[in-house]
Amino acid sequence: MTNDLSQAATDLFERMRATNPLVQCITNYVAMNYAANVLLAAGASPAMVHTPEESGEFAAIAGALTVNIGTLSPNWVAGMTAAATSANQARKPWVLDPVAHFATQYRRDATADLLKLNPTIIRGNASEIIALGGGQSAGQGVDSGDPVEQAEEAARTLAATQNAIVAVTGEVDFVTDGTRSVRIAGGSDLMPKITAMGCALTALTGAYAAIAPDQPFEATIAALTNFAVAGEIAAKSANGPASFMTAFVDGLHNLDAHTFNANARITAQ
Repeated sequence: MTNDLSQAATDLFERMRATNPLVQCITNYVAMNYAANVLLAAGASPAMVHTPEESGEFAAIAGALTVNIGTLSPNWVAGMTAAATSANQARKPWVLDPVAHFATQYRRDATADLLKLNPTIIRGNASEIIALGGGQSAGQGVDSGDPVEQAEEAARTLAATQNAIVAVTGEVDFVTDGTRSVRIAGGSDLMPKITAMGCALTALTGAYAAIAPDQPFEATIAALTNFAVAGEIAAKSANGPASFMTAFVDGLHNLDAHTFNANARITAQ
């Protein structure tokens, strides 16, 4: 089963590289540049289109939409709402990254409204997913204070309630559709020390969803595996967070299907 999962993820990796999907990324000011560079290095085409005057129209053109609520403002929320509504109408997948959604009432309200628009995939850290599922998390701002394992039940419940794929990312990632579940190992302990790393992963998840809109579970697994493999390889040559950033982007660019498959560590639950 593990070999089957790895091969399926590798097949999507090759398809994503060959397709160069256009991904609309509504993300935060902190993450824009790095997320765009990660997508380019991985083989996708990013478009940072967020204003409501054009975000809805663009969502119908893009292969997928990603929404990250890291730096909210009324204009950005309007853009997110217009884009998600249009993506649904055009039957395009979209990914929600509910960054620190529990921190303020404004974030809670914005997230609740976005959830009503039925994201295809929800990606967050353990604290975000626990809180999104109605539990009490130990999160502090954008940082997770909970281990991934403690969020697994909340993830399953949220996936079933929202009819969405839920990805909990951390030391070992967890992906579920409410019935099926997998864990993905890899990456590096330097990743949490770099801002926008999770935001970039959300963008890459959108790229995979774009090329496999009818396979959001498999697309999410492939995206997280791509990140984990590239991160593990980059850590071998990095001396710290700054050099890791460079090695990681290079690693995404240089990754091939054989290396992807050989280093994928996906386990069905």
